[in-house]
Amino acid sequence: MEIKQCGSQPSAKGPAEYFTGTVRVDFLFTPNGPDRTSGAYVTFEPGARTAWHTHPLGQTLIVTAGCGQVQLWGEAVQTIRPGDVVRIALGEKHWHGATPTTAMTHLAIQEQLDGSAADWLEKVSDEQYVSGSGVK
Repeated sequence: MEIKQCGSQPSAKGPAEYFTGTVRVDFLFTPNGPDRTSGAYVTFEPGARTAWHTHPLGQTLIVTAGCGQVQLWGEAVQTIRPGDVVRIALGEKHWHGATPTTAMTHLAIQEQLDGSAADWLEKVSDEQYVSGSGVK
């Protein structure tokens, strides 16, 4: 058994190549040995969001605070709130983040395949973000 005390790991800034806006990542756990699962609290300030991306083994998001958005490629933007659980299937192209006016925090849990938990793609444009346009 391993217990990581709250505050024992520093917060990290979400890298600009994967995020738009101000994003803080608080890593909770990373893969250890044969385990492939990692988890982190991710906080998006208003207007902040991920780039489009996929996960080789899927992802689960649990919204813990604020109001956010998530969108699958080619579908409408969905609003997400505290207590919502979002399951993203393996290989589904998507993005998630805050609304334009409200911050959002979620717990992100995903597994790695061959050392990678995400395949990062192009950034979500301001027009796609604001309009929620179905992209194809």
